[in-house]
Amino acid sequence: MSSLAVLVLAAGDGTRMKSARPKVLHEIAHRPMLGHVLDAVAPLQPERTLVVIGKDMEAVAAAAAPAETVVQSPPLGTGHAVKVALDRLGDFTGDVLVLVGDVALITTETLAALITERRRTPAAAVAVLGMRPADPGAYGRLVVAADGGLEAIVEARDATPEQLAITLCNSGVIVLDGARAADLVGAIENKNAKREYYLTDVVAIARQHGLLCRAIEAPAEELLGVNSRAELAVAEAMMQQRLRARHMAAGVTLVDPTTVYFSADTAIGRDSVIEPSVVFGPGVRVGEGVEIRAMSHIVGAIIGDGAIVGPFARLRPGTVLGPNVHVGNFVELKAARLGEGSKANHLSYIGDTVVGREVNIGAGTITCNYDGFLKHETRIEDGAFIGSNAALVAPVTIGANAIVGAGSVITRDVPADALALGRGQQVEKPGAARILRARGSDAKRQQAKSKERKL
Repeated sequence: MSSLAVLVLAAGDGTRMKSARPKVLHEIAHRPMLGHVLDAVAPLQPERTLVVIGKDMEAVAAAAAPAETVVQSPPLGTGHAVKVALDRLGDFTGDVLVLVGDVALITTETLAALITERRRTPAAAVAVLGMRPADPGAYGRLVVAADGGLEAIVEARDATPEQLAITLCNSGVIVLDGARAADLVGAIENKNAKREYYLTDVVAIARQHGLLCRAIEAPAEELLGVNSRAELAVAEAMMQQRLRARHMAAGVTLVDPTTVYFSADTAIGRDSVIEPSVVFGPGVRVGEGVEIRAMSHIVGAIIGDGAIVGPFARLRPGTVLGPNVHVGNFVELKAARLGEGSKANHLSYIGDTVVGREVNIGAGTITCNYDGFLKHETRIEDGAFIGSNAALVAPVTIGANAIVGAGSVITRDVPADALALGRGQQVEKPGAARILRARGSDAKRQQAKSKERKL
């Protein structure tokens, strides 16, 4: 939408969160709440996006980038926060959308509908997004006139019993006519117990000047504000439900949806199957026709078409799996690239490693990538075979089509097509097992006799 400025109020420290971290930086689906809000407004293509922060909130400013930030100091209420931002906007006369940084479930469609309602002829000076929560509690009430216009927003603490019976509540999301916003906000007074300037007063001020105000309603679940850890958990659950539905609608099978957890940026191709109890951290991209088996944990990884991962696999950041790669149970990968058709099916750690095509990595293989000071790279070229329980001490290269014998410790490069054996020489002593068993039996008899004498 053209001629739009967005103001996000994010100066609150979130006292009820009991945290040193600013409230809007607490994460839902591995993304700060502020990030979700900014993602929702981005498709509206605002000319300006300003995030109002408090003093010493450099971390919030960094999370808001590339949006502009403006500091509200001291914090004197939502009306004051908007005034500070409007001063930065200067002579902007388009729509001014105001929302709070902890309403992480808000959608672009709802915001667009609110802006459209303000612009509807005859255009309103103020449009407010309302909701009907199960427990209206401390929410401000929207007083609607008989003609459907919005008369006022009454804070719960100031409401009469009749007004408290109103179920339509204020969400904190407002659109102002930019041509009138400075005058309306500038007229807000702080004649209240907290001596703060409340943005909600703009509705009554606008009506006093004969200006039109409207409200529309959106689902309360979408407008949940997060002020405590308990509310953060509720929002997380709702976001996960939304993400699961989104992936299934895009052609992904979730065998047991309620046990799968996504990050906001998880991307999965169609015809992929996700088994129960799989967790996706940030930065995961999954191709088409992939099978992620149960109890796997994946962060910062790219998985090619047709790959199979798990069960009980862990893929850490920097992992890239080519098409049709198999990574099996109790395998951990970190900064590892596996070429097409390669397999690591059992009980292995592959870190800082480049693996070619059609490589077989046997059970118990370890790439020894850390010397206590630095990480080193292992390279396993196309067609190589790594036997079970091998330790590859980096930096080391296993050449194409080479074979590393089971139980080997490899400390030097292995040429292509070579067989490498790095284990101690096996020695057999005929009859020694029989002698050892006899000695053991004699020792047990002597021990038993000694106990009898003591008794």
